[in-house]
Amino acid sequence: MKRLIIGLALVMLLLVPVSCARAPEVVPTPPPAPMPGEIAPVAPMPEGGKASAPTFSTLVTSSTQDRMIVRTGDMALVVKNIVQARDDIAQLAARFDGYVVSSQISGEEEEMRGWISIRVPDEKFDQALAELRNLAVRVKSESTSSQDVTEEYIDLESRLKNAEATEKQYLALLEKATDVEDILKIYESLSQVRQQIEQIKGQMQYLERTSSMSQISVSLEPQATAKPLVHAGWSALEALKSAVRGIIFFGQWLGTIAIWLIIFIPVWGTILGIIYWRRKKKA
Repeated sequence: MKRLIIGLALVMLLLVPVSCARAPEVVPTPPPAPMPGEIAPVAPMPEGGKASAPTFSTLVTSSTQDRMIVRTGDMALVVKNIVQARDDIAQLAARFDGYVVSSQISGEEEEMRGWISIRVPDEKFDQALAELRNLAVRVKSESTSSQDVTEEYIDLESRLKNAEATEKQYLALLEKATDVEDILKIYESLSQVRQQIEQIKGQMQYLERTSSMSQISVSLEPQATAKPLVHAGWSALEALKSAVRGIIFFGQWLGTIAIWLIIFIPVWGTILGIIYWRRKKKA
């Protein structure tokens, strides 16, 4: 009986610590860091909460809208009137808040040719091409091209920040410099950095302007018309006079050669005599 009581007491002593022991806490494992080029996983949205992180499609859309694209177009148009078409294209550019870069007209009548280059806002590029087609009797050729200059612009921005940081460092050194020679060296380096800054800013402004204002170059040709068999201004009498002048000129040229040969007889006669004498002696 005593052994049974002692055994029950030992079992109770072993069960009490086990029942009182706390369950181990589960530590959540953090998600693995994304590899280079991967997109970090978005945390699940709590119930009743609002999403704070942008989705992948939003990121792609925003990055696409920030691209800098330079677009150009080239057209060859056949028109009824070269001068009128040139003026209409210039008015079209002004109506679209653009401007004429350059224009040229050469030749006369059926031989007249024209060329004009305009710039229009990039968002009106396609509309401008459509209206240019309407101005023509026939479109001989048309081509467009696009160039992405985003990376070039970002590189210029980075170079500009570095150059401006260097400029601040030189200015700080200039305030502390006391020796004349050091001051002159700092001024020289500072002027070079400022020149680089101006060049970079100019390149950035050029990319901004060309990406916001697309260029369209248009060559103009007149509509084909019946040409006369004889060019205007032709005269048989003038042709005869030109032929006579040609014969006279040819005779004068022959006479000049004969006079030169006669005058130089002592020279070339002596040379021929020496050659004849040497050949006769050898024989």
